[in-house]
Amino acid sequence: MRSEPVIPNAELPPGTRIQPAECETHGAYEQKVFPLLGKELKSGCPECGRKIREEAEEAERANKAMELHMAMERKLGAALIPKRFVSKTLDGYVATTLEQRKALNTCRRYAAEFLQIAESGRCLLLLGKPGTGKTHLSVAIANEIMATTTATAVYRTVGAILQSIRASYDRATEQTESQILSSLISPSLLILDEIGVSKEKPSDFELTTLFAIINGRYEEQRPTIIVSNLSAQALPDAIGERCVDRLREGGVIVQPFEWESQRGKEGF
Repeated sequence: MRSEPVIPNAELPPGTRIQPAECETHGAYEQKVFPLLGKELKSGCPECGRKIREEAEEAERANKAMELHMAMERKLGAALIPKRFVSKTLDGYVATTLEQRKALNTCRRYAAEFLQIAESGRCLLLLGKPGTGKTHLSVAIANEIMATTTATAVYRTVGAILQSIRASYDRATEQTESQILSSLISPSLLILDEIGVSKEKPSDFELTTLFAIINGRYEEQRPTIIVSNLSAQALPDAIGERCVDRLREGGVIVQPFEWESQRGKEGF
């Protein structure tokens, strides 16, 4: 049986030729034969090669997706968001009134523009009545920026911070006060919740600690979200005028929550 003729190709490197070949899976194809150090290097089936490339690309996409998932898990773990709020999203916030929609839109814009906000350290104050979704929206902002950017976020209540710092004075503890403060100053975004919960006048220790955190972030131009049941007028009594002064820098955004508690209702 006569073999098929070898086909020369002027566009191939000198000495290279094309010959007919057969793939067990995909049938006939043109095989390139390259001279290499006195031997011949033959190309494989282009369809098999395409499948191998597609499988490699799919595996790479899967690996990247897994890396992103693991990075998000690490972010969420470091964020210290309580279990009740860890899955809160902006889309999950139910806004039925004009005031609620305004609050949601303010938080949406803050999350969407966070990369620009992070450059100036512009802060956001969510202030008003309890049970109106302030914590939900603050955590939803954190979840959004951690999922869509390289930014990090940390959620802490003032009470938990003070308790951690007091505990650091015990020599048996691993964390020092300096390390705790650093962990609150370094994230891209800090959410400080439950400010002014106590009806009593804040102690010097509380005011000093809050100033160290807020001033530290102010100096590094890192934004902070303040969540409080107090009004804007009452906030200075709870955190001190010096802290309020730092928060104002860069054009603070104040969002009031003046409607009645929605606790027990879907979306809160």
